[in-house]
Amino acid sequence: MLRSLFAGVSGLRNHQVRMDVIGNNISNVNTVAFKSGRVTFKEGFAQMLQGGSRPPGDQGGINPIQVGLGMQIGSVDTIFSQGNLETTGLNTDVAIQGDSFFVARKGNQSFYTRSGNFQVDADGKLVSPTNGFIVQGKVAVNGIFQDGITDIVLPFGQKTAANPTASVKCAGNVDAAVSTFDVTDPDGVGPLLGGFNADTRAAAANKDSWTETSITTYDSLGTKYDVKIYMYKTGANTWNWEADQAGLAAAGVPAASITGAGTLTFNPDGTLNAATSNTIAFAPPGATAMSINVDFGTGVNGITQFSSTSTAVLRDQDGYTSGTLQNFSIDRTGVITGSFSNGVNVSLGQIVLADFNNAAGLLRIGDNMYQESGNSGGAVLGFALEGSQSTLTSGALEMSNVDLAQEFTSMIVAQRGFQANGRVITTSDQLLEELVNLKR
Repeated sequence: MLRSLFAGVSGLRNHQVRMDVIGNNISNVNTVAFKSGRVTFKEGFAQMLQGGSRPPGDQGGINPIQVGLGMQIGSVDTIFSQGNLETTGLNTDVAIQGDSFFVARKGNQSFYTRSGNFQVDADGKLVSPTNGFIVQGKVAVNGIFQDGITDIVLPFGQKTAANPTASVKCAGNVDAAVSTFDVTDPDGVGPLLGGFNADTRAAAANKDSWTETSITTYDSLGTKYDVKIYMYKTGANTWNWEADQAGLAAAGVPAASITGAGTLTFNPDGTLNAATSNTIAFAPPGATAMSINVDFGTGVNGITQFSSTSTAVLRDQDGYTSGTLQNFSIDRTGVITGSFSNGVNVSLGQIVLADFNNAAGLLRIGDNMYQESGNSGGAVLGFALEGSQSTLTSGALEMSNVDLAQEFTSMIVAQRGFQANGRVITTSDQLLEELVNLKR
């Protein structure tokens, strides 16, 4: 038989493999995070007809004479170029920008994927919808990340305990231009109680010399208490403050347990110099006794005394009542943050990523999943921007990286190559026919 016949057969067979890869690429043009394949060819065996010889003293050397015996598949490469991102708006959809992979686990076996169209199953686990493999990462308990990589579980219906208020901030301004508060009841209205009280506050001469502000706080049971403080001028650069005991007592707090008063001294430039006390304490019924630190700040960002309207306000308290998990979001580093009904946001977990020295060496196992091979190297686990240079985009999916223009061009090349090899077989057949016809 003619060697050209077998060379043509190898060309047909291997160009068909190239067409198979091209067809697979085109069929997956809309598959989430699909990575296209590419076929390369290499020369097959070569038959030695005559070996080469070294140059003798008075002649040149002779090159070897070889005839090729066709071609073979050199490689089928996976092209891990970045696919475009498609916005979906679903918070469980996550796209990777970079070279990393998500880690999913079935039992004790780990798999890797670029497809981030995750779902939450009946147990609250974040899973791949194609096969139910569980997405891996760190979990957080009460907002504190735990050691180790494990299944990511989003505990819908989980409650967060109430947190008693421990600090509040006081900012704004007290008017330096007002007169000193007269504690002797200058108007003589009502009983002459003296001191700072409702009677002296009602005096017309004192109406601008004091201000009040309040804020809602929470005890260890999550019960709300409106804490109010009064501030009144006692000297050129001094103001007193004190907690409103009547309001807390009306809410059921024992009056004997309520304390909170002090003096604020200001510098000539209007900034705060010192606060002699900054604690409000009281004992709510049935709850842990509360001690709230009042932060009066420093410089112009704290409480000040300038000749302008009094705007002192309490803000930014750190307590909250109990709440139930309602929703969650995923940021660019893979941290999953839960939103609770009490307005508190708490970290629930963080998605882990895997990197490989040779991602093209991974084995495709279907369902958009990959598995380690002998030439991929082991998975190097890390987190987005922390051990991995990749970032995550929530509410989006990575699209297939198949380039249709390139695939159709490659299809034409493969088709012409197939035709040319078919022509080699046809011509070889004609030569054989002529050989057979010699004996007639």
